[in-house]
Formats: sequence, structure tokens, C-alpha cells
Amino acid sequence: MPLDIALELVRRMLRDSGVWCRLEVEGTFAVHVGWDQYLYVSSSRPCEAALARTCELGLFPERLDASPYDFEAEEDGVQRPGDDDFWADLHRAVADGSAGILEEMYLEGASRWHHLTRDTVDTVRAGMASRARLAVWPPLSSDIDAVLGALTTDGLVEGVWQDNDGHIHSALVDENAFPELTAQIRSAPAASLLSVYASERTPMFTAVTPDSDGVLRASLLRRVGTGGHNSVCGPET
Repeated sequence: MPLDIALELVRRMLRDSGVWCRLEVEGTFAVHVGWDQYLYVSSSRPCEAALARTCELGLFPERLDASPYDFEAEEDGVQRPGDDDFWADLHRAVADGSAGILEEMYLEGASRWHHLTRDTVDTVRAGMASRARLAVWPPLSSDIDAVLGALTTDGLVEGVWQDNDGHIHSALVDENAFPELTAQIRSAPAASLLSVYASERTPMFTAVTPDSDGVLRASLLRRVGTGGHNSVCGPET
């Protein structure tokens, strides 16, 4: 992609103009923009001059192990189809109380969350996007004090909460947005905190929604929290 187009894409993402993508040269360089307009730049080489220039411009770069928006393919490539057997297992898990929410990753980096009950599983299934990646999670906790007590003092975390109308919301935040996340969870009837790092982010089971012809064509991806790049995070001004 030409540099001028890449720069314009980054500007539009930072301005929340309805555009989102990941700009990458595999193993060399990457630029990601978070939902909160934080910019994550990863490089295979030290970027000391760029860091110094960034500070001169009044921004605040921080070193990270990896961008929270970094993804890579599953090593084994095994994909379970979201077929009748998957939904039968989900029905049983909801009925016995072990499952409570479903994450539908309909685009890379974009998710919808669904509250699951015995009466809603079939309705949720009917609304699934083709090739969506599905992750089943335990029910949200009604012990809000315990959920907030698990919130660390820094780092990245995904908060998931249910509003009073039963809708599920989520937000990926760092310590600067913890007060806003705390306010959302404090007023929620149920919530949970999920790690953004693959080694700590383990759903009960996963699947990929097949196309209407029953063929599985999606690529199942996972979020990773470690990598070989140096990552720099800084807010837009």
C-alpha cells in the first residue's frame, strides 16, 4: 500500500471516521489503532529516533510486549464448525449453568456479545453471521464488588457487562480508562473481566459458523499477547 494512503487510513481511524484495518508488513512493521484512538506501532528494529521525535511532539510513548490488536493463525489450524452438534452442546452448557454469554467475532477485531438463556439460544443462532468465530464463556458474575476487585492498577483488560435491558457490552481499556469502565460495571447487574492475552484468555469452547452450504471457510484466529516486535502506545492529541 502506498505510504500516503496508509497515512490517510491512520488519520481516519484516529478520527473515528468509520474505518478500521491493520497495516502490517509481516515480521517487520505494523500499525494498529485501538477503539480508544490509541496508536500501536510495532517494529522489528529499534526506533529510538522516532521515539525521541514523538516525545518532542508532546506525545507519551510507552513500550509494550505486543499490540493488543495483534493476531496470528492457530498453529494447528483445527476448526470446529458451528453446526448442530455445537449448538446442542451449547444448549446443554446453558441449561446446566456453565455457559452464559457468546462472543461472535463477525469481523477480525470486531465482536458482538449475546446473553444466553434456554429460551434465547436458538434466536441467537439464527442471527449469526456466516464465517463468524464463536467463543462460549461462563455467565457474567452478579458479584460486582468481586469483579471490580480483580481490576489491576495498570495494563489492558476487556470488560464485559450486561445492562438493565439484558444487552451485553464490552470495552477494551487500559488504566487511563479504568474509571469509566468501573462506572459502567458498577451500575450493571452482572459483569466480568477478560484478559486480552491468549495464554490467559480461554473460552469454554469455540467454533466457526459455516456458510449456508455447510462448508467451513473462515480462518480461526486468536489474540496474542507476546511477540517479537517492540510496540509503542501513545494517545492522539
